Amino acid sequence: MSQPDEPLQIFTTGGTIDKVYFDSLSDYQVGHPLAEEVLRQAHVAFPFTVTSLMKKDSIEMDDADRAAVRAAVERCAAGRVLITHGTDTMADTARALDGIPGKTIVFTGSLTPARFQESDAFFNIGFAVAAARILPSGVYVAMQGRVFEAGRVRKDRAHNRFEAVE
Repeated sequence: MSQPDEPLQIFTTGGTIDKVYFDSLSDYQVGHPLAEEVLRQAHVAFPFTVTSLMKKDSIEMDDADRAAVRAAVERCAAGRVLITHGTDTMADTARALDGIPGKTIVFTGSLTPARFQESDAFFNIGFAVAAARILPSGVYVAMQGRVFEAGRVRKDRAHNRFEAVE
């Protein structure tokens, strides 16, 4: 379990969690990361750093982007890492980071932008922070109140939820 003052490194990559919509035709851009604002509003009592790695919809992410995320995690000094990510390819990026030794890495995102009133973003961020602070070393996806190991999760687009894969 993490110590009370153990820092948490948060990397943001974009995705729905940070989207800003401009009109009813769903024109959007990935805006400023909201993870820091969410944690400040919650008055978290531990140190954290937020670094934006990219602002992409996860459908647009490729192997080079996944390699950049992995390199950033490997370079960071923190042993506990949270990554906000688009949900469509979150499981792919989590799998690409599997095997990084000595770190607890947790991915989360949202199905609805954090800027929307009825968003799951605030719950998912809080849940993922708790997971990152208490889980043992490894790579995980924390969504919708459930934690999955990297390589054993997929997004069920038909039901808009994450599920375990055997």
